[in-house]
Amino acid sequence: MDRVARPLPGLLPRPPAARRGLRLARSSRLRRLLPLPLLLIAMSLSGCGGSGSGDESGVSDTPPLVAPPPAPAATPAPVAPVAVTVEEVTAQLEAPWSLVFLPDGSMLVTEKPGRLRRVDAAGRLSPPLAGVPAVHAVGQGGLLDVALSPAFDSDRMIYFTFAEPDAGGNSRAAVARAVLGESAISGVEVIYRQTPSLPSSLQYGARLVFDRDGHLYVTFGDRRLVDGVQDLTTTLGKVVRIFPDGRIPPDNPVFAQPGAVPGIWSYGHRNPQGAALNPLTGELWLSEHGPQGGDEINRVLSGRNYGWPRITYGRDYDTGLPLGEATTAPGVEPPLHYWVPVSIAPAGMDFYTGDKLPGWQGSLLVGALAGQMLVQLSLQGDSVVGETRHLQTLGERFRAVRQGPDGYPYLLTDSGRLLRVVPR
Repeated sequence: MDRVARPLPGLLPRPPAARRGLRLARSSRLRRLLPLPLLLIAMSLSGCGGSGSGDESGVSDTPPLVAPPPAPAATPAPVAPVAVTVEEVTAQLEAPWSLVFLPDGSMLVTEKPGRLRRVDAAGRLSPPLAGVPAVHAVGQGGLLDVALSPAFDSDRMIYFTFAEPDAGGNSRAAVARAVLGESAISGVEVIYRQTPSLPSSLQYGARLVFDRDGHLYVTFGDRRLVDGVQDLTTTLGKVVRIFPDGRIPPDNPVFAQPGAVPGIWSYGHRNPQGAALNPLTGELWLSEHGPQGGDEINRVLSGRNYGWPRITYGRDYDTGLPLGEATTAPGVEPPLHYWVPVSIAPAGMDFYTGDKLPGWQGSLLVGALAGQMLVQLSLQGDSVVGETRHLQTLGERFRAVRQGPDGYPYLLTDSGRLLRVVPR
């Protein structure tokens, strides 16, 4: 019975004066005036407008029009940084999104336009592998994450996420698996799809992580339809946990809401673009984009609610006023770490367990898009005790972070570079 989760309890309505600052109120007015199909189209168009999303556009680097009050002391004092630099493996990729290392030391790299390539240790790129399905390469959509099967040595299977177009012109995040060959992938099978499919091309989430028991976690963003995040009959703003063939584990949490999707592991997420398994505990950790401020690092537990859009440190893009109802509430998991008042737009992340960067072992490494840096979070257990910012002079948006078999971190940038982080 301790696994039964229920929707967010006990929150009082926000006073009318505060409610004026809520961007969510615009969504409520649309919902009253428009039928669902027109509502979805309107929300998609608003997501592509000039204010944009701090996740991808970097709008969150612009100071708010209304100065926010002093931020809570969310970021601990920096620890003494270990000086690092980068070595360029290649600069010939186009909009790379993720990478994974193969047993021979080469890499598979996804490119958003829909290409999957091998990259060898010398930085030589293969031609695009054949067999990749059509992707919705619009906005933040495209070919996204990639992971190896836990039994890759015997089954040669890879898993990947992509924005899947549907017959109605909408798209959704989907998870597929296929067998990796020398020049192609074969036997492509979609094993899980986000619901519903929407006209928006924003905030897919779509990171993949296998746990120690072979379960597959998939992160799904809210697609800018915030009303679906606390609704357990959708997979908007959720993390799902499935078997490698797409079936639902019987020990997944059970929710009280009628019609709840059985694959849901946690909910209340905005746009989780980074995910990694804690090597000490085996638990899933996420990096999540807030709107203007309110980016988070979360420890993701079974059946828990992470608050969005009702509980958040984020602020409205246009007014700078607080979003949601509060920053904390009973029944909502607080973030382990958060960034205010300006978003860094955290993306891919990995726990560093190597020995090539003295003083970094045990740190959580997080790539930042709008912040254009590599963030090193020092940890004590599940607590963040220090933050150090690296590589800020490169001017790169760091999309993916992955520790290599050689013990060095590797980074993908939106500009098309694959970089290895080494001591200076």
